[in-house]
Amino acid sequence: MTPSYDRPSAERPEPSPRPRAGLTRRAFGTATAAAVTVAAAAPAAAAPPATAAVRAAEPRERPFRAAPGRHSRRPNILFVLGDDLGWADLSSYGAPHIRTPHLDRLARQGVRFTQSYSGSATCSPTRFSLYTGRYPGRTRGGLAEPIADKSVGLEPTHPTLASLLRDAGYRTALIGKWHCGYLPDYSPVRSGWQEFFGNFGGALEYYSKLGLGGEYDLYEGDAEYKDLRYYTSVLTERAVEYVGRDHDRPWLLNLNFTTPHWPWIAEGDTAESAEITRRIRSGDARALWHQDGGSVEKYTRMVEDLDRSMGRVLDALRRSGREEDTLVVFASDNGGERFSYNWPLSGAKGSLQEGGIRVPTIVRWPARLDGRQVSDEPVFSPDWTATLLELAGARPHPAHPLDGGSLAGYLLRGEEPPRRPLFWRVRGERALRQGDWKYYRGKDGRDHLFHLPSDPREQADRAAAEPALLGELRARWERIDAGLLPYPAAR
Repeated sequence: MTPSYDRPSAERPEPSPRPRAGLTRRAFGTATAAAVTVAAAAPAAAAPPATAAVRAAEPRERPFRAAPGRHSRRPNILFVLGDDLGWADLSSYGAPHIRTPHLDRLARQGVRFTQSYSGSATCSPTRFSLYTGRYPGRTRGGLAEPIADKSVGLEPTHPTLASLLRDAGYRTALIGKWHCGYLPDYSPVRSGWQEFFGNFGGALEYYSKLGLGGEYDLYEGDAEYKDLRYYTSVLTERAVEYVGRDHDRPWLLNLNFTTPHWPWIAEGDTAESAEITRRIRSGDARALWHQDGGSVEKYTRMVEDLDRSMGRVLDALRRSGREEDTLVVFASDNGGERFSYNWPLSGAKGSLQEGGIRVPTIVRWPARLDGRQVSDEPVFSPDWTATLLELAGARPHPAHPLDGGSLAGYLLRGEEPPRRPLFWRVRGERALRQGDWKYYRGKDGRDHLFHLPSDPREQADRAAAEPALLGELRARWERIDAGLLPYPAAR
């Protein structure tokens, strides 16, 4: 299905009046009445309504049926992150050479977002934004892009999605990549997740589990766990076991794959694994970056393996009997890297151009949302934090107001989406999106203005033609930035 902004402008649907009718939902029932509205932090200036259209993807084969008697239940939440997965790396997002039937099916059964963004352009700060619901620059650990040593992390005293849901009666678990700090001071089990199985660092070799510093990096809780099988398969096995349990209360599972992050090791590539492991142990600090390896074919195999893993987890969820009651979100932590397919976007991981922050995002909740829908509404990682808290009936901590806005009303009650700009800041770059317009300053220090529906590739700079709008968006970015922590001096 071709996203709307890839069509000639004459074929794009006009914005529909609010409330939007394009997204259809099941009767919200008593769960909505019990849910607590999440108050997102107000932006520095009121934002005009966004103009992106919402539409049905294609005629439905049949409407999803809500199971009788389940409308009062709070949902289980399965939030899945791919690692460095590019915006168009799924066949449902336009990849011509990658086949992802399980994720494509998930998209058909729910809502596919075409203009969804990560909270930052690299791993750690995006995870901070998702776990806290706040801009990464509000915490010291979020300033690391990404975390590379033991000096900073997600402080255990800071409320998180997991701690707030745990306090609201949820079971909480994180399986896979943490990358929000290292032992002894930082850990998922110290930040609200009752169970953790995975790796602490930003990357690891898929078989040996050796990390960037040569350390072994597979843990259960805070204790090392030995398993030398292919990592994606190990994580999938753990996730299948978790969703298949007979849980006595609703649950949150953050399932964070490292696929398709480098090194470029597909299952069965034991010779390549052994060579990279040898180089790590010999002291080659760049071995895991695998800059002398990989290929489009290898990357394709890794993404397709991720898709098969998702199929196994979703099958286990179906067998558990709780598929209808489970909200599934699939996204990526940032844009794609060397072998990713990002057309028509410019830029890649590490950049605030669209290719560095726009990510595939799919949401499915059979009991509440009809399938075969597409949303062109701009959203980003902190919005999902606010949304999940509202749906779970949990409140954000008053001392740590959220920067995201809840999408629950938009998705489930036909309300307007949150009125707030999307804000990003990384060293040397800045960006802000308001409705259809994006303000961007790159490392050259020049301000740019792009109209994204007509120019997703960010090649037609409208800064000179729209000086007032450019000034307004720049001022809005600077007001938000003034409330964030400054970057420490570069070493």
